[in-house]
Amino acid sequence: MAVTVKTLIPSKEAEATQTTQYTAVNCRTIIDKITATNTSAGNESLSVNLIAASGTAGNDNLIVDARMMVAGETYTFPELVGQVLDSGSFISTIASAATSLTIRASGREIVA
Repeated sequence: MAVTVKTLIPSKEAEATQTTQYTAVNCRTIIDKITATNTSAGNESLSVNLIAASGTAGNDNLIVDARMMVAGETYTFPELVGQVLDSGSFISTIASAATSLTIRASGREIVA
């Protein structure tokens, strides 16, 4: 079994449309850290879905629902740490406004 520590989502601005940020390809993935920073002057929110292979974003896989962050706040999403994505599963996000939240994630990919 090989374990690779990896940046799952390189630092980027979260989109204001539902967007796939990372897909577990031929591996299982454990999320170790996801961080979002509000770089705008106003309050902004981020929703995060953990979606099974071939699934779509919906209430049945919504893990973080519109987590509000005040201007300048950084949030580390403890509710996502330790979550496991099976092969084909993916992380999808939607921000309340484009170019307002910077996101980044890291974790471990496990290949049997």
